[in-house]
Amino acid sequence: MKSFLNALQEGRLIELPDVDKEKSLAYLAHMIEAVPDLAGSPELAEEMIARERQCNTGIGLGVACPHVRATGGGELLCAVGWTPAGIDYGATDGKKVHLVVMYYIPDAQKNVYLKEISSLASAIRREDGIQPIATAEDIATVRERLLDWVQAAIDANIPEAKARMIRLEARQAVAEAAAPSAPAGAAPGGLQLVPALFLVENGRMLALCADAALGDSLEKDAGLGELVRQKGQFERAGWRFVFRGATTYGTRTLYDYTAVR
Repeated sequence: MKSFLNALQEGRLIELPDVDKEKSLAYLAHMIEAVPDLAGSPELAEEMIARERQCNTGIGLGVACPHVRATGGGELLCAVGWTPAGIDYGATDGKKVHLVVMYYIPDAQKNVYLKEISSLASAIRREDGIQPIATAEDIATVRERLLDWVQAAIDANIPEAKARMIRLEARQAVAEAAAPSAPAGAAPGGLQLVPALFLVENGRMLALCADAALGDSLEKDAGLGELVRQKGQFERAGWRFVFRGATTYGTRTLYDYTAVR
């Protein structure tokens, strides 16, 4: 659920200004096009609409997941649109769509996308469907409900206490984005403290961090896994990481660090 969570943290969750299906797709596509790291000018709006005309992406239960694939590398990107009125989307179950989760999928990220969309579908089932979001009073309430979905997805893989901590970190990041004058993770004396988790399994590592840019940088660091497993201190990307604890679950180990600068 990393790209979905990034969308919530980085302001790509919006109330759709129109219930017209194609206008809504174009609006979300333009949000993804505006991401600075997106290479080139892929004309996503036209591609999304053309693909949707060929194959309806309404998955039922009031949710649609339009997407396009792109050659090459880059990050999996997501934008989320909500409408309380609902869109006549043509979904197979005949229900209006209240949540549109749009994905831009580079070739290198297609397996990540499949895993995320599976987690999203499972979270919808665990959280009793779309109704609490369809009837939400405002976008802030929608964000809270979607963070519940993120927690439900994480709960399937790591202990509940850790999932709750990640959810709190995500909400803190959203609040800081809304109030940029408040420094992220500010601590007495001008220090910044950011919790960071590393899930390691068979040489693969997933970094979970409230600071999205830092988390992305850590996951791209090929030599970081060995440092994490040493359970000490190390420096990366201008931060010092201090070991707090580790828990092993079969072939997986969850390492708990605090990033300080």
